[in-house]
Order: sequence, then C-alpha cells, then structure tokens
Amino acid sequence: MVHAPARPPVGAPPVRINLYSDTQTRPTAAMRDAMMAAEVGDEQFGDDPTVTALCDRMAGLMGKEAAIFLPSGTMCNVIAIVTHCRPGDEVLAHETAHILSSEGGVHAALAGTQIHPLQGARGMFSAETLRAAIRPRTRHAPPQSLLEVEQTANIGGGAVWPQAELDAVVAVAREEGWATHMDGARLMNAVVATGIPAKEMVAGFDSVWLDFTKGLGAPLGAVLAGSSEFIDTAWRWKQRLGGAMRQAGICAAGCLYALDHHIDRLAEDHANAKALARGLRQIPGIAVEEPDTNLVFFDPAGTGLASAELVKALRLQGVQISMLGGRIRACLHLDVTAAMVEETLGLIRAEVAKA
Repeated sequence: MVHAPARPPVGAPPVRINLYSDTQTRPTAAMRDAMMAAEVGDEQFGDDPTVTALCDRMAGLMGKEAAIFLPSGTMCNVIAIVTHCRPGDEVLAHETAHILSSEGGVHAALAGTQIHPLQGARGMFSAETLRAAIRPRTRHAPPQSLLEVEQTANIGGGAVWPQAELDAVVAVAREEGWATHMDGARLMNAVVATGIPAKEMVAGFDSVWLDFTKGLGAPLGAVLAGSSEFIDTAWRWKQRLGGAMRQAGICAAGCLYALDHHIDRLAEDHANAKALARGLRQIPGIAVEEPDTNLVFFDPAGTGLASAELVKALRLQGVQISMLGGRIRACLHLDVTAAMVEETLGLIRAEVAKA
C-alpha cells in the first residue's frame, strides 16, 4: 500500500513536482468555475439536479440501470460489498487489491466478510487461479459470493486487465453464481489506454465505480453504478454510513466537468509515464516496470542507492514521490508536465552520479 507521506525532511522546500499520487491533483480554475455555478438542492431527498445529472450520465456511461454519488472510492467498495454479501461470506480478490491492503479492515469490521487473496502477476489473476480457489459447498466453508477485480491494478503497476482475461474470470464467477464487482478507481485510464468503451469493459460486472479525485482531477467524489435494485439497497447503506452530502451539486459539477474535459487528456499522463520510464531505463542500475497507464514503478537498488534514500533526496529538492514495499512509484497526472518529467529525470541522474 502507499502510506501517507512522512514528515518532510528538515529543510525540505515546498513541493514543486508532485509525483506522489494522482489524488494530489488540484481542481483547475475552469472546474472551480463550474462548481461555483452549479445548481444545487438536497441530494438525500433527490432534489439536487446536478447530482441527478451526474448519476444519470454515469449509469449510461457504464451501461447500468442506476448510479449513486458517494464521497469516496473506499465508500463505494464498502457499500458494494455489504450490498452483495452477507456476514460470513467470502470475497475473492487479488492479494494486492485495495480492499485488502488499503481499507483498514473495514470489510471484516462492517460487512463481516473475509477476503480470499489470489496470486498473479501485475495485480491480476487467471481464470485457472480463480477456479483453484473455489471451495466445496459445505457447512464447514464460508460461502463464496463475490468476485472483485481492480481496473487498473494499482500495486500491479497501473496494469490494465486485458478484456479476454476479464471476461474469463467473470465467466467463472457466473458458473459459481457469484456476484461481480469492479473497483474502477482508474477505470478511465484503462479505457483511454485500450480504446475499449467503459460500457463494454464493465459489461460483465454487477457493480462498478469510478473515482473522480484521481486522474480526473475533481476534489471529491466517486460514483457507484449497478442495477436499480442494487442502487436502492446501496442508498440504505449510504444513509447508514453517513454518506448523504446535501447540496452536493457543487461537488458533482466538478465531476461532470471532468467527464467533459479530463478523460481524453489522460493520454497525456500515459505519454508522460512512458517518457519517465524510458528516461529511467537509460540510467544504469535502475530497474523499471513498463507502464500501461499513468503509474511508473522502479527500483534504484542497482545504482547503490536505496529507494528511501532517493525518495528523501528528491523531496529535499521539491519533488515528492511515493514508496511501495521497496519500489518507488511515480504517478503522472494533470498537474505534472513533460518539462517536470525531464527535470525529475535530471535530478535522479544527479543523485545516482553521487552514489
């Protein structure tokens, strides 16, 4: 998991280049204008026209019957799992999935579910691996009720599930009578990278959500989509968890602006990620994972520099970056330009030269 940044080193300047996460994006001036101009009402009563417009649009984009606006992606995952599962059920997901590594044990604490971790390269698992995890249906085993996948796979390097592999694991779930859920935090990165429409990519999933606070650049919000029956139950859980946001149209307007203006530009982040990876690969001793989307994972151990040393040295020069179990993760987003990528590469070359 990516931990919160440590206290800045003594003498560290303000952050100039923020590669820590795409959650670090700031709403643009035009997005702020759209938010301030939003028509609002009480969204809990269904009276906020901007929230309604966002949910209708997202349901159409995902090919689902209905959608619900929520404060965060983690709340989307929590509500989806408590809606699909009963206490004592088992969810099958990759061993590095966000629901397992980064949500504070909430699914055990609130839903009473356990998560069966599946292995596989780059945050993905095969249909064969999934089949091997099927439990006998006896009173001794937890009922398996939900398949969960992450698109893109964050800890897998921002990897995109190939559509054929998604379809294959969904087919196993259908054979077993399980529900299916997609953590689509960076789903639009996958859509832009592959050219596959979101509706087609998520067709096999009973529920799916999209985060607006990452590459899409909104300050708050995620939308969970599914059948009308599923969303009706999700609303009860939204109420229970305190997720009603009242005049939320101000926030929903930022999300609508992002749908209009910030999807196609994700290709710029992908191009910057590839440029960063290409430059890193040219530095002897740095091992780099080829990025599918906007995340670049690399390890400088071969240069004689430990990851933590390089992260600290960069922070002292105004560049913030994250670490993930010994690997460094650089996240490209709308606040990072090609020039910033080149500057970062120059700083890394200089640090390696000192090692």
